[in-house]
Amino acid sequence: MTDQASPDPAIEMIGIKKSFDGVVVLKGVDFEVVRGEIHALAGGNGAGKSTLMKILQGVYTKDAGKIVINGGEVDLTSIQAAKAAGIGMVFQEFSLVPSLTVAQNIYLSAEPMSRGLIDDREAVRRARQVFTDMGVEVDPRARVSELSTAYWQLTEIAKALAQDAQVLIMDEPTASLARHETEALFELIDRLKARGIAIVYISHRMDEVYRIADRITILRDGNRLLTERLTDITPAQIVEGIVGKELGAEMAYRERGHEAAGEILLEARNLSAPPRVNDVSFTLQAGEILGLAGLMGSGRTELARVLFGIDAPRSGEITIRGRRVNLSSPQRAISAGLALIPEDRREQGLVLDHSVRENLLLPLLKKVQNGVLLSKDKGRRLSDDLIKQFTVKVAHPNRPVRLLSGGNQQKVVLAKWLGTDPDVLILDEPTAGVDIGTKSEILEMIRDLADAGKGVIVISSEYPELLAVSDRLIILRDGAVAAEMLRSDIADEEALQLAVQGVAA
Repeated sequence: MTDQASPDPAIEMIGIKKSFDGVVVLKGVDFEVVRGEIHALAGGNGAGKSTLMKILQGVYTKDAGKIVINGGEVDLTSIQAAKAAGIGMVFQEFSLVPSLTVAQNIYLSAEPMSRGLIDDREAVRRARQVFTDMGVEVDPRARVSELSTAYWQLTEIAKALAQDAQVLIMDEPTASLARHETEALFELIDRLKARGIAIVYISHRMDEVYRIADRITILRDGNRLLTERLTDITPAQIVEGIVGKELGAEMAYRERGHEAAGEILLEARNLSAPPRVNDVSFTLQAGEILGLAGLMGSGRTELARVLFGIDAPRSGEITIRGRRVNLSSPQRAISAGLALIPEDRREQGLVLDHSVRENLLLPLLKKVQNGVLLSKDKGRRLSDDLIKQFTVKVAHPNRPVRLLSGGNQQKVVLAKWLGTDPDVLILDEPTAGVDIGTKSEILEMIRDLADAGKGVIVISSEYPELLAVSDRLIILRDGAVAAEMLRSDIADEEALQLAVQGVAA
């Protein structure tokens, strides 16, 4: 660690230890953040980042060590105690109540009152001001359940900022944001820093870390590996610190020698499901990786939902190997050989209170049947094989999946659907909120699936990852196909960005 004299530490965490189910997650970690500092916290999935911050937020209690805030030792035994100490956190997983409005969520349990009654009008006014300060437009009166994932994230951020926190912890806050929204957030963070607010920024995106952070701390396997100023460490050193090895080729485009005239595995013809899918036609060949690019609201996720039978098309048709299929439900899509890795793993991909084993087996129950009953032995063997194959870090398969790190939760979602052995795999933001090492594993898995003859559709807002694996890209704009490009015809990330924006190079 670089032991620089901290003029005014807002937080000091000293020798923090934590275990779950006998598995040690934190092994005596030291961490500090100074007033007016943006301190990045990095590490692989399961390294202990979120656990350390949840201890600071009062979600978990530490087993050993001490926490010092503003020079005095504190015992943060609850979220309420952490809020009283001036700590706010934007979790990677959402904590909103979908049935309430945006303003009601922001001021939940801290509602403005007037004559003994909740003043909803004042809550809306205050919420609108928070969003104005953030530089984004969100209707405070909108019901959260009616908003997209990006607006859920913006509401989470506004909720934390409305608490007037002096220490703000942000866990992957841009994972669901469009680029212009991300830049607005960065400008807001800069303003908060200027006001002396200490910010802990958890992110796997190196460009973000170098854009806004002053220092970085890297955790590995529950230990603090290093703390350095960003001016004194290179991105390559950070990556090596996180994964324990150098990465390069895994994130680069490889010419796979894909046959351009291969068998057409899936074809969509004039597919429409207004307002987000408008007369979309495309083909997917066996052994091909097809990337879908577009701005938020372009219809990428909505197209995936139609293909997987979640939303019904108003017109058009889908064929698989030349045979028209009726994908009017996910069950029909699964039977036709499709699988969807959804954009939001916690809301759409997992049953959080169920065990890792139960989540893995949900789409695979036919494989573990003995007549009309389920075989526990078959279920154990199959789930254990999937855990081993996808290197899911879990103390025990019967542990609730909600206790896993974000990257390991994503591996569970991938494992359970790949266990169905689909012919067509649709992945919607498959690397959102996972560390660099896991990203490279997922990208290599995508290549392997295509090499085995599967058709793979990848939706991603991360252009470097999209360019690393795609053989061909379709650009969606306003729910329609705006362009189709071979990967070999795209020079770099900037060229793809210009194409997505509809700007001539």
